[in-house]
Amino acid sequence: MLRPLTDPLAPDAVQRWSASDFAKNGRFIQDLAGPIFALLAPKPGERILDLGCGDGTLTAEIEAAGADVLGIDNSDELLAVARMKGLSVKKADAHALDYVQEFDAVFSNAALHWMRGPDLIVGGVARALRPGGRFVGEFGGHGNIAAIATAMRAVVKARGGDPDRAVRWYFPTVEEYGTLLSGHGFAVHEIVLVPRLTPLKVDMQGWLRTFCRFFFDQFEEPERSEVLAEMVDLLKPSLCDSQGKWTIELVRLRFSAERRPGE
Repeated sequence: MLRPLTDPLAPDAVQRWSASDFAKNGRFIQDLAGPIFALLAPKPGERILDLGCGDGTLTAEIEAAGADVLGIDNSDELLAVARMKGLSVKKADAHALDYVQEFDAVFSNAALHWMRGPDLIVGGVARALRPGGRFVGEFGGHGNIAAIATAMRAVVKARGGDPDRAVRWYFPTVEEYGTLLSGHGFAVHEIVLVPRLTPLKVDMQGWLRTFCRFFFDQFEEPERSEVLAEMVDLLKPSLCDSQGKWTIELVRLRFSAERRPGE
């Protein structure tokens, strides 16, 4: 039985994370973070907010560069891992940031596409930054994991649900996100879509269980397992080669913007 889908900003609509699954299946996120970390270029003494810090892997790198960094996330499990690394982190809703001109930079990697109220996010970041502060991030852009998102819509539609509400990610175009940043007082220095075919080091079932948990939580067993198997069957012709190796079609939106003085 397909459960009704809730408001995408409601607490029960939030993606739940397993720290062990994330460590096993999400390592590619940190492995591919070199360009965005270089764009941030953290400096000793800077106060930096890591928005959607997860288990703190990149937060630790920012700290190692000499910055005073605070990581925020809404996952208790991932934050517990970050705390074990000795990092300064807290649980917070990124849609309701209450900082005022506190940070020299706000950084976010592979997190903003989970946050379905982008106007609230960017507005909160603008308030949190000091004049001239920078907002640097990378997240899923238009066309990201298109085959997976299409399969999700098809599965929900076949079961009598609303396919338009099956996918809860936010994957904007360059024009859309650039306009949003400018509207909140940012001067956009760089914004680009980066296509990135990414081989999986795990099987597709493991990836789906980790990153699409919100989707499968709609179903009771045994239908949940049936839906997972159906998803894999739908994706195999496009994303799995003759040797059984899976590839996902990532499209990342990478940007760097500066809060204009006086805005």
